[in-house]
Formats: sequence, structure tokens, C-alpha cells
Amino acid sequence: MPTPAGPRAPLLGGVVVVIFSVVTALVAGCGAPLPRDTDGSLERITGGVLRVGVSDNPPWVEVHDGAAQADSPAADPHRTEAGEIVSGREVDLLSGFGREREATVRWVPGAESELIEAMALGELDVMVGGLTTDLPWSKEVALTRPYGEDVTPDGDTVQRVMATPLGENALLVALETHLARVGGVT
Repeated sequence: MPTPAGPRAPLLGGVVVVIFSVVTALVAGCGAPLPRDTDGSLERITGGVLRVGVSDNPPWVEVHDGAAQADSPAADPHRTEAGEIVSGREVDLLSGFGREREATVRWVPGAESELIEAMALGELDVMVGGLTTDLPWSKEVALTRPYGEDVTPDGDTVQRVMATPLGENALLVALETHLARVGGVT
């Protein structure tokens, strides 16, 4: 003979419904698209300004004195606010990302440590300079998936990445998508 469910059965059913409702609301994210940026970087960049920190590391990024390059016929020189010319493989990749986002690219030169600090202060959106997956500041920034490999003079293979601020997940995904679409750097 079956035993009656007892007084706990309705209570347990109600708890399951509440838990299911809460989980559904959290997963749905109240209709907000995923991934999201904590500071809205991708939305601000689109149609606005893409702020790129560049650390001199040829052939990935080269920063030259603009006056010294006056004789050089550059097809489309990218200049910093101080008039320096920025070029290189990663500069070309980010110029394309800026065009895709209808953004003006502002190049900000500096040492890696200075650029990491500027990124932490919210002054940069992306940082490049031949960065690799073993970047010493990888806990302070978000790194793209490796988009290229390079063999060093020592014969070691390193994977190339770019850096974005922590929490700017929509920007990171958009940048990775762009790099995958254009073939990255090999």
C-alpha cells in the first residue's frame, strides 16, 4: 500500500519552482546580450575612438620619430598625438579592427609597464607590442586567444596575443573574432 506524501510534498514542490525561476532569470540575464563589458568599451569604441597602447617591438609594432620618416613614402602612416609614426603587423590588424568598428584609432606609445598601468586606469582599450602568452602582467589584463605563432632566434615557439582590460568581454570577443576572420598573424 503506498504511503501518503505527507505535508512536506507541497513545500518541496514550491521550493523547486522557486529555484527553477531564479536560475532561469539569472541565465536569461534580463534580456541583456552576452558577452558584456563592465565599462561598455565596445559600445563606446563603435563609432568613437579605439585607444591602443603600442610598445615598440619590431616587426609587430614599430614607433618612429615622425620627422625622421618624412622622406619615407608611407602609404597610410598612423601617427601618435606627438607625431610619431606607428607601423607593424599588429598596427595593421588593429587599424582593420578600428575600420570595422567605424572608430578612429588613437595610438598611445609607451613601455609595457606604463601601458599596463594606463589600461588598469581605463585609459586604453587594447595593448599590443608583440605580446606573448607568458606576459608577466597576465593577471592584470585579459589576453586574446593566441592568434599567431612565431619562432624566436633561440628556436622557441611563442604564441602572440593582444591585451584588453579585465571585464571587457564583449570587446575581447569582438577583437578575437576580427583576428580569426582576417587570419591573424603567422
